[in-house]
Amino acid sequence: MGKFFSNNGLTVVLVALFLISIVGQWLTGWAYHNEQLGRHGKDGIGLIAFLGDPQFLSTVFENWESEFLQMSAFVVLTAILVQRGAAESKEPGGGSRDHDLESQARQPGAPRILMMGPVARWVYSRSLGIALFILFLLSFVLHWWNSANEAAEEAREHGERAKDRLEYLGDPQFWFESFQNWQSEFLATAVLIVLSIWLRQRESPESKPVAAPHSQTGTE
Repeated sequence: MGKFFSNNGLTVVLVALFLISIVGQWLTGWAYHNEQLGRHGKDGIGLIAFLGDPQFLSTVFENWESEFLQMSAFVVLTAILVQRGAAESKEPGGGSRDHDLESQARQPGAPRILMMGPVARWVYSRSLGIALFILFLLSFVLHWWNSANEAAEEAREHGERAKDRLEYLGDPQFWFESFQNWQSEFLATAVLIVLSIWLRQRESPESKPVAAPHSQTGTE
């Protein structure tokens, strides 16, 4: 167990923090939701029932959507663009480390998929960005679906016509929910990149070595 944690501690701790956070969101969201229902003279819903409530699901996937968008954009943009002096950037004018993948596929330990032909190499060499973008799209659809359900419930409560899901895709409320998270993710990423030029975090692979010059780009 000790060896497993020493080899996988980063993932274990992050997953644990995720579980603590989402349970916290569930419990506090349920309490808040029932408080709002009580103010309108309605009965509260059960804790388990709240797991399927559109309000809860909409907020969950709204945040996942922005995180996966930020990560997919970051992975792809850092493959194309550079920021001199940043820890998370390629060296300006540096050569490609992934040239001639056909010959690199013969190196010991290289992923076997690289031997499966040019199409497999093309897909695998972009698989991280593709996977993150697919997760963004799935989260986007689930956010849209549940936000539309929530808006429809609210409209019916006020005696108004509920928009169908395609109509809701053009609703300002939906895009307000998305953009308010997207802008913060892109800002935080830009701030991390710029701060990593001058600031350090000892022993972190996301930081340059403490004694590295400010002009050094990347962590090596």
